[in-house]
Amino acid sequence: MIVEPKVKGFICTTAHPEGCKENVRRQIAYCKEKGMTEGPKKVLVIGSSTGYGLASRIAVTYGYGADTIGVAFEKESNGRRTATAGWYNTKAFEEFATEDGYYAKSFNGDGFSKEMKEQVIETIRKDWGKADMVVYSMAAPRRTMPDGTMVSSVLKTVGKELTNKTIDLRNNEIKEVTVPVANEEEIQNTIKVMGGEDWEAWIRALVEADVLAEGAVTLAYSYIGPDITHAIYKDGSIGQAKKHLFETSKKLTEEMADHGLKAYVSVNKALVTQSSAAIPIVPLYISLLYKIMKEEGLHEGCIEQMNRLFTKKLPAGETDSEGYIRLDDWELQENVQSKVSELWTKVTTENIGELGDIDGYWEDFYQMFGFHYDNVDYSADVEI
Repeated sequence: MIVEPKVKGFICTTAHPEGCKENVRRQIAYCKEKGMTEGPKKVLVIGSSTGYGLASRIAVTYGYGADTIGVAFEKESNGRRTATAGWYNTKAFEEFATEDGYYAKSFNGDGFSKEMKEQVIETIRKDWGKADMVVYSMAAPRRTMPDGTMVSSVLKTVGKELTNKTIDLRNNEIKEVTVPVANEEEIQNTIKVMGGEDWEAWIRALVEADVLAEGAVTLAYSYIGPDITHAIYKDGSIGQAKKHLFETSKKLTEEMADHGLKAYVSVNKALVTQSSAAIPIVPLYISLLYKIMKEEGLHEGCIEQMNRLFTKKLPAGETDSEGYIRLDDWELQENVQSKVSELWTKVTTENIGELGDIDGYWEDFYQMFGFHYDNVDYSADVEI
C-alpha cells in the first residue's frame, strides 16, 4: 500500500517501513563514522525498538562491536494497517547488523513479565553463556504486575497543581494547561511502572541464573530538565519514579558488589520521543531548546547522545557528585537556559515559528515513524 502519516494528538498511527529502515541506516552510518572503542561485547537492551533504546542498541553494536539481544513490545502489521515504527526499526536493525557480521536477536512481548525474562535468560545461556551489559530503556505507560493486576503511570504534579504554557500539537497553538495533582496511589503506581522495580527484577533474575558476567555494567535512563519543567517532570509523579530508579542504581551497585556489578543512571537531554510528546509543557520547551542549541552548535539527537554516552562518558566513568552520568550537560548550560527562559516569556501562537524550532520538532516527530526522509519515495507502493 501507499503509506501516509496519520497523526492523532501526540501519536502517529501509521509507520513507513522504508522510512524506518532509513532512520536506522542513518544512525548506523553516524556510529560507523565516529569509530570504535573498547567495551562490552554481549549486550541486552530492554526497550530496544525506538528512541534512546534503539539508539543504544545501534551505539553498542557499532561503537563496541557488540552482539545484542533486544526486548520490545511492538505490533506487527495485520495486512490492513502498518506495523508500529518499533517493529520496522527492529527488523531493519537485525538486517543491517547481520549483514555486518553481528549477532542480533529480538524478542517481542511484555518485558515486565516473568515469561519474557525466562526466554531471554535461556537464549543468553544457549547463545552467549553470559551478558556483560544490560541497558534498561523501558518506557511503557502501564504494567501487568506478577499477580495479574494492571497499574498505570500518570503525568501529574505532586503537592499542588501547575498552570503553565504548553503547545497543542494538533494545531501548534500556544495555550495554558493546568496539570492536576496525583494522589498517593497514582504516585505509587507510576513508581511501579517507571521506577527501578522491574530493572532490579531483571538484574536479579540474570544473576540468579548465572548469565550475567562478573564486572558487568547496567544502565537506565532518566531526565531532570530545567526549572521550567520541574513541576511536571523532576518533582512530579514521573520524577518520583525516576528518583526510585536512581535509588535502585545505588542499591544494585551496593548489594551486588561481590559480583562487581556497576549500575548507572544516565540523565539524557530533552528530545522528541514517543514518551516526551505526551508530556504537557515539554514539547513547547523542546521546540525552544532546539532553536537555541542548534544556533549554539550543541544540538544532539538520540544517536549522538548514545554514541557520546557509550564511547566517551561511560568508558571514562564520568559522573557528577551524586553519581549520575550527565548527558544533559550541554542542555543545562547557563547560556542555553537563560535564552530559553527569555523565549518562554515571549512565545505565542503567532511567533512560535520564529522564536521556536517548531519545524524541527515536527521533523523529528515524523521521522520517528519513518516519514519526511528526502531519499524515500513516499508515493511508491510498499510491503507493510
